[in-house]
Amino acid sequence: MIRALARSLLAVIFIKGGADAFLNPGGRPARVARFGVPQPERAVVLNGATMVVAGSALALGWFPRLAAAVLLASLVPTTIVGHPFWQERDPQTHQAQQTQFFKNLGLMGGLLLVLLEESGAKAAQTGAQG
Repeated sequence: MIRALARSLLAVIFIKGGADAFLNPGGRPARVARFGVPQPERAVVLNGATMVVAGSALALGWFPRLAAAVLLASLVPTTIVGHPFWQERDPQTHQAQQTQFFKNLGLMGGLLLVLLEESGAKAAQTGAQG
């Protein structure tokens, strides 16, 4: 029960952020284009849809390890492209982007925990210990 709650809480940011990117790409494609990604608007929309689907699967407990792997694979480039704090000259922007970058590292840690989670009966047997 607590694991399901934890997965759902972890998933919320991916569902919300993915929906935002999918429905309103805004300035994201321009940032993506700077990294040489072809068809940046399509890449942003596809990444957003991926986050919504995988985030929903994680929240609902449908193939949580696969969902976490997909989210992790999506989050790494999203973090590098979306929050390049090392390129920012303005101190406030640098700080804000650095905070978002490290927040995403924390999310990656949560996704790795889901990936490493024991499955099935073994998890039920050891659940009280871990």
